Amino acid sequence: MRDKRFTVILGACVLSFLVPEVPAQNVLLSEWHVDSGKRAVKERHFDEAEQHYFAALKEAAGAPGTRVTESIASLAELYLTEGKPEAAERLFRRALVLQERMLGREHPAVAETLKSWAALHADHGQDEAAERLYTQALAIQEKTLGPEHPDVATSLNSLAILYKGRGKYDLAERLCARALAIQEKVLGPEHLDMADTLNNLAVLYKTQKRYAEAEDLYRRALAIQEKHLGREHPDVAVSLSNLANLYFVLGWYHEAEPLHERALAIREKRLGPEHPDVATSLNNLAILYNHQGKHAEAESLFKRALAIREKSLGPEHPKVAATLENYAALLWAMERPEEAEQFAARAKAIRSKQGS
Repeated sequence: MRDKRFTVILGACVLSFLVPEVPAQNVLLSEWHVDSGKRAVKERHFDEAEQHYFAALKEAAGAPGTRVTESIASLAELYLTEGKPEAAERLFRRALVLQERMLGREHPAVAETLKSWAALHADHGQDEAAERLYTQALAIQEKTLGPEHPDVATSLNSLAILYKGRGKYDLAERLCARALAIQEKVLGPEHLDMADTLNNLAVLYKTQKRYAEAEDLYRRALAIQEKHLGREHPDVAVSLSNLANLYFVLGWYHEAEPLHERALAIREKRLGPEHPDVATSLNNLAILYNHQGKHAEAESLFKRALAIREKSLGPEHPKVAATLENYAALLWAMERPEEAEQFAARAKAIRSKQGS
């Protein structure tokens, strides 16, 4: 439920379950296939990349480290940005078939693949498919890992984010509360994983206009992250943005501005000037400037955010549509209606295509 980009990471959490012991030679061969697949992607030889990634998966005995699975997820995302959803679906289905054959249908590694497939659907607005896959993954984890395992809490969080987006606030709050209880009991009240859940619950409270509760949770999450990660970590930028967005809703623009500016500075320094998260900060700050009447500054930031998102996410991504909509609102405020209508029409076309 964070106010930040959704990044598809397959198997992002450390797999704490038992997997078949893989000989060192196989591990090295798996790594070689990953590197070869990445080179093939850069050369846009996607079929060749698939072959390498699945060879890597086989060498890792179906339960790979994150390099293999992140690569598969990245290729699936690339297929989607190129308007090839069938190829992305095929990629995940093939990964699941391979893992289920090698590990069984109820192995935790299968659950991680289901979660990442769900995340990809959620990032592209396909909520029903995402809910189905998240639910399957959660059932596997509860059965194999136990109802109070940290990975179960992660899945509960993911489902809560989805339900919040669909307006199912009571259900989302119950899932967040359960995730929080698991983490506090198993990991401790100041564990780093707590920060994500606190942020998620705070976003939900903000949506419900429970602003004081939301601010308290945001500040608690920020303190945990700064303690564990330092003041310039990208995750700290997320919490800063969340708190700034809350202050924006409350009309506390002077309090919001330095938080957005600090988040932008962190992301530019740590992630690079053309990272999608930089575009998120630019977009947030531009919206704030628009409301403050700083129209020229806002337009400069919207232009940069739009260019980054089109380049990194593709011209028809939902986040591109959101930037176009925000830019159009600025142009209306600047009394440039023809340009505003053009941007709004393009955003509408993207939304319509995503919903089809």
